[in-house]
Amino acid sequence: MGDGGISTLFNFAVWGILFLVVIIQFLRSIRIVPTQKAYVVERLGKYSKTLHAGFHALFPFVDRVVEKLDLKEETLDVPPQECFTKDEVKVEVDGVMYISVTDPVKASYGVTDYRYAAMQLAQTTTREVIGKIDLDRTFEERDLISSRVVDVLEEAGRSWGICIHRYEIKNIISLFTV
Repeated sequence: MGDGGISTLFNFAVWGILFLVVIIQFLRSIRIVPTQKAYVVERLGKYSKTLHAGFHALFPFVDRVVEKLDLKEETLDVPPQECFTKDEVKVEVDGVMYISVTDPVKASYGVTDYRYAAMQLAQTTTREVIGKIDLDRTFEERDLISSRVVDVLEEAGRSWGICIHRYEIKNIISLFTV
């Protein structure tokens, strides 16, 4: 084999690799989005569109799926936290929150982590509400506490692209010692 044969073989290998890369990129640009999911797409690093359930073809090398969001309602455990009641008694409160994504763009770009943000806001609002109630009433006013937390979360959730369906207090444990 002379120099011409090696050069031809090299050119063939380069063109073959380029062809494979292009074919793979075309195949990767085809997206099938399942029901109750949404894919956020960026074109050259800027938000382009949101893909909902169904078959979609993206522009290879230009479009990129940056976030895959689940639109179903999900449950978040709010970890136990210590609070002080109006009469300065320490209690520990934990809860559970039910949320869903309503706007995939806001959930992707409006807040870094909407689950963590909602959990933190639920905890601080619970502390604030319990701080305005006497110990005896905290056990009786679970619905009032939950509804106030949901109201605050709903307001913030609109800018985060989420909907808070419910917030339930699981436990209120008094930590005072006799």
